[in-house]
Amino acid sequence: MDYEAILKDIKPTESEKNHIGTVSHRIMKFLQDTCDSEGIDATVTLVGSVAKNTALKGKSDIDIFIAFPLETDKKDLKKNGLELAHKCCNEFDTIAQHHFASHPYVTTEIGGCEVDIVPCYSIEDGSQLKSAVDRTILHTRYIKANLSEGQQDEVLLLKRFMAMTGTYGSEFKVGGFAGYLCELLILHYGTFEETLKAAINWKFGHKIDIEGYGTADKFKDPLIVIDPTDEKRNVGAALRLDRMAEFIQSARNYIFSDNKKDYFYPLDKNLNKDVILNEFKTRNSDLIAFKFDIPDIPLDTLHPQLRKTCQALERKLNSEEFNVFKADYWSDEIHTCIILLEMTSSSLNNVKVNVGPKVFITQACENFAGKYGRENCYVQGDFLVHTQKREFINAIDLIRHIFTTEHIGLIKVGKNLKKNIIDTYEFIEIEEIDLEFLDDFLNPGQYIVR
Repeated sequence: MDYEAILKDIKPTESEKNHIGTVSHRIMKFLQDTCDSEGIDATVTLVGSVAKNTALKGKSDIDIFIAFPLETDKKDLKKNGLELAHKCCNEFDTIAQHHFASHPYVTTEIGGCEVDIVPCYSIEDGSQLKSAVDRTILHTRYIKANLSEGQQDEVLLLKRFMAMTGTYGSEFKVGGFAGYLCELLILHYGTFEETLKAAINWKFGHKIDIEGYGTADKFKDPLIVIDPTDEKRNVGAALRLDRMAEFIQSARNYIFSDNKKDYFYPLDKNLNKDVILNEFKTRNSDLIAFKFDIPDIPLDTLHPQLRKTCQALERKLNSEEFNVFKADYWSDEIHTCIILLEMTSSSLNNVKVNVGPKVFITQACENFAGKYGRENCYVQGDFLVHTQKREFINAIDLIRHIFTTEHIGLIKVGKNLKKNIIDTYEFIEIEEIDLEFLDDFLNPGQYIVR
């Protein structure tokens, strides 16, 4: 396939590159000049996809790291790093937003570009690591030294393909492939197409060890790609199994597709509310939806807790014999979360079978019969059982019971969400839910095939 037309659409224009370069240079010069004039021993470095020339069009975020010597006290690194970032924001008349990784860093907008200013330690190899962000400079050096100019385009094709199939992005919300992981895949396989051809045969625990460190067997993740700059790290550790599986199937679909070009562009959804709501009606499922306020916490903390809560509630409902066909959550990431449960059954009869021990275990059977009354027990298969009244015959009543201070511990709720759920949850109609989320809920496979 001829990828030139696609690359023309996804590569930053020369004008965009020049603008990014100018803004980056101005920021770095100010920070380095400030360090030098104030006697701060630190080196300012451009890292990330912009530095590696692997940024997609319109995604050219600027990542600037301020590297301090290894002997720098951590408190001084945080203090000086943040002060430098704030001085930079003042110089360019922008607002500083604080974020936290291994230590605090600042995000701001300068010249229409999103800029991260991150303090780190200056290391030469992974053995000197003092915080997770320290590797980033090593990653940038490695890719710049090993990725050819032609392979930069192959990375762009892979990133775009993944973005359009919903598998790109290592943040917890997505759980997909990181940009650095994409670059290493191209380094290993050579091209975008060869990467996809290889991926269709991946198995759980597939191993890639570019530098031949021999440490891959120490990891048990779905995809194991040993960091060329740190033999003790799996670059694929954040990749969820479902995202890996979606990428594998996307690759298969692409290879056998007659519409390959469509995989590089967004779906034309043209969503219609009445059509979507009617589709839910035709499925004849019981729907339970509720919303609650979310706390002001970092997104990489929020999304794992929302996912955990949604999955825990699904498991609890199923354990009580309510049949959850599908469960998922949506959040605006500012104020609200919604959990949607599609139920095969949300109402049950008012009795259930309580299964006891096998009849061959005498003492256990005596204990069971003593607890529930010998006259109430009977045999089902080779188990001693008895029939008892259900505590809840309606799923909504069970959810109401759980979402109280006394009973929230019945499920594993994200620790920062408990109070908000108890205090603010309310059941809603699906008409109130984001249309795109509803469409994705109904059609989960639409991104991986064209």
